[in-house]
Amino acid sequence: MILLDIDYVTVEDVPVIRLFGRGEDKRPRIALDRSFKPYIYAIPSDADSCLEELEEAGFKELEVVERKDLGRPVDAIKIILDHPREVPRIREKIRNLEHVQEIREHDIPFYRRYLIDNGLFPMSKIELKGHSIESSQDIEVVELDEPPRTVKSKFPELEILAFDIEVYNPHGMPNPEEDEIIMISLYDSERKRIISTKGGHLNFVELVEDEKAILERFAEIIKDSKPDLLVGYNSDNFDFPYIRKRADILGVKLNIGWDGSTIKSLRRGFATATAIKGTIHVDLYPVMRRYINLDTYTLERVYFELFGEKKVELPGDQLWEYWDDKTLRDQLFKYSLEDVMATYRIAEKILPLNMEITRIVGQPLFDISRMATGQQVEWFLIRKAFEYGELVPNKPSPSELQRRRTQKVVGGYVKEPEKGLHENIVQFDFRSLYPSIIISKNISPDTLTEDPEEDCYVAPEAGYRFKKKPRGFVPSIIGQILDERMKIKNLMKAAEDPMEKRILDVQQEALKRLANTMYGVYGYTRFRWYCLECAEAITAWGRDYIKKTIKEAEKFGFHTVYADTDGFYATYQKK
Repeated sequence: MILLDIDYVTVEDVPVIRLFGRGEDKRPRIALDRSFKPYIYAIPSDADSCLEELEEAGFKELEVVERKDLGRPVDAIKIILDHPREVPRIREKIRNLEHVQEIREHDIPFYRRYLIDNGLFPMSKIELKGHSIESSQDIEVVELDEPPRTVKSKFPELEILAFDIEVYNPHGMPNPEEDEIIMISLYDSERKRIISTKGGHLNFVELVEDEKAILERFAEIIKDSKPDLLVGYNSDNFDFPYIRKRADILGVKLNIGWDGSTIKSLRRGFATATAIKGTIHVDLYPVMRRYINLDTYTLERVYFELFGEKKVELPGDQLWEYWDDKTLRDQLFKYSLEDVMATYRIAEKILPLNMEITRIVGQPLFDISRMATGQQVEWFLIRKAFEYGELVPNKPSPSELQRRRTQKVVGGYVKEPEKGLHENIVQFDFRSLYPSIIISKNISPDTLTEDPEEDCYVAPEAGYRFKKKPRGFVPSIIGQILDERMKIKNLMKAAEDPMEKRILDVQQEALKRLANTMYGVYGYTRFRWYCLECAEAITAWGRDYIKKTIKEAEKFGFHTVYADTDGFYATYQKK
């Protein structure tokens, strides 16, 4: 089946992983795995003494394993637990044991740990071996006999359903305690419709009795169709919180999850996100804020930027007037329909890139669509750390975070533009400058050394030293990304099928974004692999390269009129 989403539930005090997906017959499927257990690592000062301490403390499943800590071989004690809820209590219990130096990987959520340890990638095909324990026309539930495995598959074709609500707002900003929902618009590849209490003369309006019936019909459509993706625009902050509040007031159950569960609000970073079990809810608003730079991020502005088309606009504080006035009401229906159609088109254009990043990073699309790019890189490296046998560094403590914030990294070289009108302009540009520096100079926390006897690359200005061998953890990962991107670009050039070319283009663009983000995260204060020396060395080499190139260009008659970080503009002056 195609793996769409994942979570876990507790059944008879046992954590059960649930994998949500769609089989080759397109039927929704939930696969259950009861075999996986949570674990954390203790870094001991003395392994034997630490094992004795942990056994005396009541831990039964203990295993000494060989790992690397920033490239340095260490013995770690793997403490296997019965349930994820035990982790916070156990962490505090063992933190102060005499022979425990540090605790690692205690803050990796259980479902994410499962994906990493089993090599599973959402938006990819997985092979299941198990037996059916519940089957109906709507859904099949499978009990797994062994963990699933990822199999090579094409880019999945997913069912997208877009939605949007309109609210009666005679007092300005709508208040869900008082102001009713007057229509919900829905659009997918097969049908456009608006559920409302008025407008029955329009062929795309589905007439219902009252607001409660609007919400019930909306829930019924989602529950029956079980779309792969449900997309909205600002739906985390407005549409779903509003729907949920009105449903509570009117006594409507929003049990639209594949398992019959209701929608849930989850914290994601500094925001609250609405989750539906099985169906992936994606709010396009935060996605667009990350992937395009605009002065404003209204639906109208984003739609125009992507497609060069203007959609119907109505003054938001006057929508109630259009609802009350029979002569204007059809304009409101058209406005709402165009909103949901615009949302759908944006999803069609933007989500393939997010889905490909999901397939690379290996975390659910629900999470990926709400992560900052730095967080996406971090989870990519956490997965790679498991593959490389590297222990994941802990997040910084509040005091460490504060200390990091006082440290500043000098950026790239900038030459202010020379005023005037210039002719014979030539542009010089370094391709993937910072990622290339990281790879060529082996810049990584695990290669940083103060040993004067080591064979090292020495950074200009600061003088930081990076061992030439072995290849560092982060440079090796970036190298893989760039190599893979080059392979895909070559396949893209050779491809004759337009669809294949488009899919390959999405894949190489996802890898490009990942690689270009990785150089900056060394200086990101919350980053687990934060390293000020690495960040300073990268920009120091960058400044050195561009200055030397400018100087070399001057020998051939070029005069630089503007430079910034990884490129410059110059005029050619005949001698």
